[in-house]
Amino acid sequence: MRGRLSFLGVWSWAVYGFVLAPIVVILLASLTAAEYTSFPPQGLSLRWYLEIPRHPEFLESLWISLVVAVVSGTLATALGTPAALALVRYRFRGRELLNGFFLSPLMLPAVILGVALLQFYTRAGITRTPLALVCGHLVITVPYVVRLVSASLAGMDPSLERAALILGATPWKAFTRVTLPLVAPGVIAGAAFATIVSFDDVSIALFLASPKTTTLPVRIFTYIEQTFDPLVTAVCSLLVLLTAAAVIVIERSVGLGRLFGTEEAATPAARSR
Repeated sequence: MRGRLSFLGVWSWAVYGFVLAPIVVILLASLTAAEYTSFPPQGLSLRWYLEIPRHPEFLESLWISLVVAVVSGTLATALGTPAALALVRYRFRGRELLNGFFLSPLMLPAVILGVALLQFYTRAGITRTPLALVCGHLVITVPYVVRLVSASLAGMDPSLERAALILGATPWKAFTRVTLPLVAPGVIAGAAFATIVSFDDVSIALFLASPKTTTLPVRIFTYIEQTFDPLVTAVCSLLVLLTAAAVIVIERSVGLGRLFGTEEAATPAARSR
């Protein structure tokens, strides 16, 4: 048993190291004093962090990415939650086909999906606009919400909602006061995944973005094609640090386990032991 635990411990640390190594490399490479990206860094300096304010296009792209991600995540949650409720709770003709339709964007290569959306929006006359960018991100974010909310609904006892209806609650009140709080971890997780996927997307934004609506990942992608200085590593390092700070704040204020429902799931198991 101890050998198995030690092997699992070593394997876990190896996986952590494999995942975190690229992030550590980026963080250290951003501190180089050289004129080119290098690892190990050639000297230690914060000069490339000080260069970021001199490139306002990165700050503009960051703001555009945040707005598009928040709007896309909100709309994806509003559209995906009712769709998941219909797919899980009701049986109707074409249900499996509709379920496959919602999940199909996850099976297609992102480049092919971006080209298809570009051709469709060109014919519709809405290409190279913020609306096209948000709609394009909805195609790839709604499936995450549908999948995660469906998993939460599948694990919920439907008799609780029926009991609320028997006791006189309206369908809307039963949904908002019984069903929605119980599946809130899935809804929150779906919204978080949708926002992250929208913020991190390159393939679709590369085809649908315009010079005035260039997202940060596209800006970084095009900058790397033209220049090989460590400015991009500094920008990426700031994003990593901001993300880590947000995770710490959420953990201290709400708790990640409580947010995604893992504490509630672990408590009954611990009690049963």
